[in-house]
Amino acid sequence: MRPDTPAEYVDHNAEAARLERTAGLYPEDAEHLLLQAAAHLELADERPRATTLYDRLLSSTSLENPHLVRALKAANLWEYGHEAEARAIIDGVRAASPRDPAPWVIVAESLEAHDELEAAQETFTEGATLLLTDVTDPPYATHPLLFGRHRVRRMLGMPHDAWDTRADTLHKAPVSLDELHDPKRVWSLGSDNPAELQAEIARLQSELTTAREALSRPFPVAILHWPADELAELVAAYPSLEPEYPSHEEHLATIETSLRELAASGTGNLGIVPGTVPSYEAFAASELASPADASLLPQYATTLAARGRAVAWPPERGGACWCGSGRVYEGCHGVGA
Repeated sequence: MRPDTPAEYVDHNAEAARLERTAGLYPEDAEHLLLQAAAHLELADERPRATTLYDRLLSSTSLENPHLVRALKAANLWEYGHEAEARAIIDGVRAASPRDPAPWVIVAESLEAHDELEAAQETFTEGATLLLTDVTDPPYATHPLLFGRHRVRRMLGMPHDAWDTRADTLHKAPVSLDELHDPKRVWSLGSDNPAELQAEIARLQSELTTAREALSRPFPVAILHWPADELAELVAAYPSLEPEYPSHEEHLATIETSLRELAASGTGNLGIVPGTVPSYEAFAASELASPADASLLPQYATTLAARGRAVAWPPERGGACWCGSGRVYEGCHGVGA
């Protein structure tokens, strides 16, 4: 269940409790699961409990992204009156100069939400300068840095600079960023003038069409790959999946054959996503389904691909084989390719 599901469709407290239980069962995925649980608690207006989860995560010594957790904690604290502590954490995140864009975006947007537009602009700029200087093609994950920076500068009435031009170039929707970020758009929503309201409806319809088009684009076609130890654990725990995977060698051969057939048919953007039993079980739990249900396997692969976990196939010439053998692809599963 997505954390942003409206409250009328989900009990956010119950969903948070379920995710906490799942995190206890699968510590390898605890960070991701507890962050989702905290998001549900925030939506349930249980912000002190969300802070407790963030503190629980920060007490761990093996966090994948501690700066992200600190940024989320700061944003949450500020929302229920702990401004001084939130500001201190935000200052710490900025001073740490994380190489991940997400913490920069979260703390900048928190400043923006509390009308600290100058500080938000400075934070967006620091993140963009750190992560995107001399970068020709900004990764997708960094786009919110540039878009957010453009937005607060528009609100401040600042002139366009090179970073704003970069944001304009990356923005593909028919409605320009200048128009999207025009403060008058906010005012028009409360207008009694039918013409202004109609113009805003037209803008929103255009944005909705663009969003739908983006959602309809296919993810990379990705085939699920189970390493030998993960596959052994999977079929031992869920024997009903054995017909899908008679042996690990056959599993690997099937992956290569399927990808070659797809390529021969003209299908592009092919990839392979490695699966793990804990993350598969967590995925099944999120779908309120049993991991023994074989129909979940392609959905799991698609979800991993959508999260950017897919590795492009075929490997580059002279690159290692996707199977993990350590051999060059052309001398392993790429023989005869």
